[in-house]
Amino acid sequence: MTTTPTRVASHLPAHDLADLDLAAEGVRRIEWAEREMPVLRLIRERFGREKPLQGLRLAACLHVTTETANLVRTLKAGGAEVVLCASNPLSTQDETAAALVAEYGISVFARHGADRGTYYKHLNAAADIRPNMTMDDGCDLVTLIHQERRDQLAEIFAGTEETTTGVIRLKAMAADKALGYPVVAVNEALTKHLFDNRYGTGQSTLDGILRATNLLIAGRRVVVAGYGWCGKGISSRFRGMGAQVAVVEVDQVRALEALMDGNLVMTIGEAAPWGDIFVTATGDIHVLRAEHFELMRDGAIMANSGHFDVEIDIPALTKLADGRVREVRDNVVEYTVGGKRLHVLAEGRLVNLSCAAGHPASVMDMSFANQALTAEWLKSHHSELSKGVFDVPEAIDVEVARLKLAALGIILDPLTPEQAKYLASWQHGT
Repeated sequence: MTTTPTRVASHLPAHDLADLDLAAEGVRRIEWAEREMPVLRLIRERFGREKPLQGLRLAACLHVTTETANLVRTLKAGGAEVVLCASNPLSTQDETAAALVAEYGISVFARHGADRGTYYKHLNAAADIRPNMTMDDGCDLVTLIHQERRDQLAEIFAGTEETTTGVIRLKAMAADKALGYPVVAVNEALTKHLFDNRYGTGQSTLDGILRATNLLIAGRRVVVAGYGWCGKGISSRFRGMGAQVAVVEVDQVRALEALMDGNLVMTIGEAAPWGDIFVTATGDIHVLRAEHFELMRDGAIMANSGHFDVEIDIPALTKLADGRVREVRDNVVEYTVGGKRLHVLAEGRLVNLSCAAGHPASVMDMSFANQALTAEWLKSHHSELSKGVFDVPEAIDVEVARLKLAALGIILDPLTPEQAKYLASWQHGT
C-alpha cells in the first residue's frame, strides 16, 4: 500500500519506499556492484576531497538499481543535495532504495511495481527539491517540469539525459523551441553508447528473457526490431547463443549493416509469422501491432528493450484476446488470440531491468562516470550553453576511457615523435 512520502525518523531523509528493513541486503548488493565500478570509485574519492558539486540541488530520475546507487553516492560525495526517484516502476530494487535512505542518507522516492499515480507523485517529490540540475533517464522528469511546474524552469541551469528515448524527446523539444534549459545527452558519449547500449543491453536483454522463460535459445528464430546500438548488441548476443536472427529496420543504412553483420533483414509483416521470439528496441510506438499479432505463431514470446512500454501495442493485444489472458509464469502474461497463445514479458516494459538485474556494473561504470563528470562540468560551464541538447565534451569521454583502461591494467603505446610529426604534416607523398 502506498504511503504519503514522509520522514519516519528525524535522522532519515525524506522518502517513500517499500521497506526500510531491506537496507542491509541493499548495502551488500551495492558493495558488490561497486567492485565492478572502479572508474566511478576513483571519481567519488576525488569528489570527496574537492567537493566540486557543493551547492548543487540535483533531482535524479533514474532506474533505482545498485549501479545507480553508486552514482548518487558519488554525487553526494561531491557536495550535491540529491533526491532520487524511479524512471521505471518495474526496475526499482526495493532493497537498494532502502539502503540509500537508511545507510547512505539519500532521499529516495521509489517502489517496485508502483502504479501510475504513485510514479508521478514520486516525480513531483523529486521536483519539490527545486533543483538547479536534473538528471533524467527517459525525460519524464524534464517533461513534468516543463508541463506542470514551469515556474521552476528559471531555477534550473542544466540537465543530463541517460538514454536514447530521452534524447529523442529532448531533441523534439529543442526543435519546437520548448526546451527551457541546456541538457547534455550523456547517451551520446562514445564510452556510453558503444558499450552500455551494445554490450550492456545485449547481455541484460538476453538475461531477462532467459530468466523469465527458461527457453533454449539455440535454434530459435529471433526477431529484433531496431538496429541502433541496442539492437546491434541484442542481435549479436542471440546469434552467439545459436539463434537465427532477423532484423526489422526502417533505415536503409542500418538495414544494410544488419545484413552484412550476418542477420536476415525482413519487414515486420514478413517476420511476424516467422519468429519465435520478438524483441523491440526502437524507441518508437506500436512496433508490434494487431495485424502482426494475428500472424504470429502459437507460443510466440514478445519482449521490449526500448525505454517506454509503448513498442508492443498491449491494449490492441488485450482486445484481440477478449478476456483470455492469464499469467503463466512470473513476468509472463499469455494472451490467447484465435487459438494461439502469445506471450508478453514484463508488461512490455524494459525486460532487462524488469526480469533481470539490468546492465552489468562494469558497463554502467562508464555510463555513470560520464554522468558524474558531466554534472561537474555543467556546474562550471552551464552559462556558456544555450537552451538545447549538447554532446558530452570529448575530454570527458577520453578521461572515462583512460580511467577504465587503467583500472583494467591495460597500457597503450604512445606515438613516437616521428609518428606524431608524420600525422601532423602534409608534405609526405607516396
